[in-house]
Amino acid sequence: MRGIELSREYYELYGAPMIDERFPELAHVLAVGLCGSGSECFGYDDDISRDHDFDPGFCIFVPDTVDRADVFKLERAYASLPREFRGLMRHADTASGRRGVIMQSDFFTSRTGHTDGALTMREWLRLPEHYLAEATNGAVFRDDDGTFTARRAYLSEMPADIQKKKLAGNLLLMSQSGHYNYARSFARGDRAAAQLAAIEYARRAMAASFNLDGRPQPFYKWAFRAFSELSPELSALSDALEYLITTDNDTSTYKTKLDVIHDVSAVIVNCAHERGFVSIAHHDLTAAARDCNDKIADADVRNLNILYAVD
Repeated sequence: MRGIELSREYYELYGAPMIDERFPELAHVLAVGLCGSGSECFGYDDDISRDHDFDPGFCIFVPDTVDRADVFKLERAYASLPREFRGLMRHADTASGRRGVIMQSDFFTSRTGHTDGALTMREWLRLPEHYLAEATNGAVFRDDDGTFTARRAYLSEMPADIQKKKLAGNLLLMSQSGHYNYARSFARGDRAAAQLAAIEYARRAMAASFNLDGRPQPFYKWAFRAFSELSPELSALSDALEYLITTDNDTSTYKTKLDVIHDVSAVIVNCAHERGFVSIAHHDLTAAARDCNDKIADADVRNLNILYAVD
């Protein structure tokens, strides 16, 4: 059983009755679910990931309008729920903020810098995507007034100009690392530098793919797992990208890797063209990057350095 399923079952059996019976006056403003940090919140948990922070607990997200005395009572009530469920022990310590009673403002501030998650265009551009992924992942089991869900939905809809700025920067860096630096490093006999260039190209190609789907890329160790969930034409690139970062750079593989780089680039640019991010399916990634940046409607965002939104 995955962590989200375990958490939902535990909530429905013990948490929901506790809230409805002991806090009926608060039930309509509370949100309950499992989201935030941890592989289980992405649905990526396995036997290995159960070595820490894995338990049948859930989160109660509380708005700031709730009196502190009532928050304390909620915390006590949550702590009193059964410690064991389906052979797993619920952690007593919720100080990490991953389970138990969590203020909604704390949840959004820790990931966006704002109590309500509202972002300016500049903040959209600079906020690390793995924080956005944590703010919008997992599942909400209950949210009677819909406030918590609405804030997550807002953060899930990356503005089109932000997508374009990020995509433009990643296309440009794909060109530099894969179409230029990989070949030059190999020609010098610097295989280590060539491999770093191939890895950087793969990283940027993955980032561009997430940009095209308007989906924030999670923390790097889950990036390939999340990549498989992108639209079919993009997720199909997974094997090619894995090949680039896991194979050697000897004479026999060099040409193949260079061909793979060009093939991956063609798929990404064709996808960008089909979705209206670029006017034509450029063979020149640098031209595609400039074209994408030129299509940004917000002049302030468009005129920022093309690499402003990428790390």
